Amino acid sequence: PTWLNKIKSDKLSHGNSEKQIGCDPCSQTQRSKLQHRRARINQQINKEMRMRAGAENLFRATTNNKVKETVALELSFVNSNLQLLKEELEELNSNMEVYQTESEAINVPMIPLGLKETKEVDLTVPLKDVICEHYGEDSSLFDKEIKEFMELRQAMRTPSRNEAGLELLMEYYNQLYYLDQRFFPPHRTLGVHFHWYDSLTGVPSCQRALAFEKGSVLFNVGALYTQIGARQDRSATAGIDRAIDAFQRAAGAFNYLKENFSNAPSLDMSGPSLCMLVRLMIAQVQECVFERVTLTTPDTHFITQLQVAKEAARVSDVYSLVLQTMSQTLVKDYVPFSWASMVQVKAEHFRALSHYNAAVALCDHTQSAKALFQFHVSSPAGPPLSQVLRDPEDRRKLGKAHLRCAVIRHEEAMRVHGLCKILRKMDILQEVLSFMYKRSLDKYSEMDREDDFDETAEAPEIHSQTQHKPDITPPNFSTVPVTDIFQRLGPLSVFCARARWGPVRVVSLQRGDGGLGLTLRGDSPVLVAGVVPGGCAQEAGLREGDYIVAVDGEDFKWAKHGEVVHILKSCSDRGIQLGIITLHTHDTQVGVLVVVSLCVDRRQVMLSPSGDEANALQRTIGRAKGQRTAPLLNWNRKKTGGGGRATKRLGSTFSLPFGNLRDCESMY
Repeated sequence: PTWLNKIKSDKLSHGNSEKQIGCDPCSQTQRSKLQHRRARINQQINKEMRMRAGAENLFRATTNNKVKETVALELSFVNSNLQLLKEELEELNSNMEVYQTESEAINVPMIPLGLKETKEVDLTVPLKDVICEHYGEDSSLFDKEIKEFMELRQAMRTPSRNEAGLELLMEYYNQLYYLDQRFFPPHRTLGVHFHWYDSLTGVPSCQRALAFEKGSVLFNVGALYTQIGARQDRSATAGIDRAIDAFQRAAGAFNYLKENFSNAPSLDMSGPSLCMLVRLMIAQVQECVFERVTLTTPDTHFITQLQVAKEAARVSDVYSLVLQTMSQTLVKDYVPFSWASMVQVKAEHFRALSHYNAAVALCDHTQSAKALFQFHVSSPAGPPLSQVLRDPEDRRKLGKAHLRCAVIRHEEAMRVHGLCKILRKMDILQEVLSFMYKRSLDKYSEMDREDDFDETAEAPEIHSQTQHKPDITPPNFSTVPVTDIFQRLGPLSVFCARARWGPVRVVSLQRGDGGLGLTLRGDSPVLVAGVVPGGCAQEAGLREGDYIVAVDGEDFKWAKHGEVVHILKSCSDRGIQLGIITLHTHDTQVGVLVVVSLCVDRRQVMLSPSGDEANALQRTIGRAKGQRTAPLLNWNRKKTGGGGRATKRLGSTFSLPFGNLRDCESMY
């Protein structure tokens, strides 16, 4: 049949497509070395924590004082080792230079995020058990599909730092949707444990919930976007735009994870940590916007200087908000010290740039504009602003006050920079801070006069304003369309983990004088929508609600309506053998929905070639058969098509409708 050829061509094209592989974890690139060291430390932390758990159990269980003293001494050694390992891991996570651009342009470094590590998981036996017990199929016939899925998981552990790596993670995430529907019933687990290490602390977490696997992969999508954004050459507008897009998508991934997943066992995926990461990404977007403004606008114009000052003030404000988030109780002891130091340095640095540009606008230009009257948060001390702008001397003094604030802010930024050992090693950051400090100091010396005995007034703060408000771009899973690896099990609307059906019944159907006596509807698989009382179909044992899954021993799960109609109409006098299944799960709910659907469209097809007109209704029935009442805090996605496929058809692949979620996914 044509549907069988389609399945074969899909599988052939899927198998012949370029195999997704991750990068070589043993390659001698700086990033690979860093990730390899992180994986090694994670394993050592896991070992030490297991030793500590055993020692604590022994300490509580024993009553021998000598044994307690020995165990207490051992615990002190284990805790010391754990502290050293965590400090080493923190130093790795603070190694920002590895992820920065290789361009010679001088840019302030961005903060990237390392990927979560995971252990290998062998799903072969659990998947085969479900295929055999639930689907009633020979599990050995699905060795190729299981191997393909396992290779995909192995590859996504080491994604490359580019678009191909993102596609690899998204492809695996999309396949997890199908795996969830096929093999994970609502109230039962497969007994498989997913192990993931915390991105910043290396503490291992282990859960049987597939939601933990999906959430960790989504976290890595966001982390990979941060690395892609940090590596962009921001000396040109094209590189700045790519960095903005990457950081906005990273913020979207973390925000999506925060809103749709709950009860995360690791701190990096907790609500406060994800909130901090979202704000950090938005701050880095705002910094890129400032760089684009300074790159694309001339710095000799009065209005331009005011605009740059407002943009710098905006960057300082968002970094100050990030610093407040990092100072919260649940996050303070978790965030690396170098991250908090870098954020504080940037908050002070961009505040200094804001005051410097304000001083340049006042001292190097003589124009007056309405923009100046709304430039400051509060009115400057002394004469009215209108008088200050007309008097060159008062104007110079106000500019000098802004320069004084700029110098003080630069000195504070350099002081915080000097307190962090990790930041002191970053030559580019040291060079930028020193250059900007010297520039402000030279400008202040230029504005200072020997006869200027008046104490320099305090400059008012500057209104923050931006031309480009950062967006939080949520992940678009449909950009990486996938084909269900296990589609040979049958259409997902019927053949899924949550559905129950009896064994396949073989029915011998022969045509009588009044025809076969049944009504068919839809396709993939074709539904017996009605049986004529006393007709041939009823006598053969067919019932309303049965699905035709085989004809004369040939698999017809994916068969179209027209093909089944054609075969039944052309059957000989000897009759035809049909493979029939009857769903048993949610009978009442599905029955009501099917009846309602049948009442909406009465165009029943009595074994007529025009049965293709009813395909739209069968999709409605397929949804009715496939839907279930969503339990609290459980993952729920809306399906709009039958046959286990997703909404949008793209050749032999299908995009997934993950945009609208009704519930959260819980990691119990």
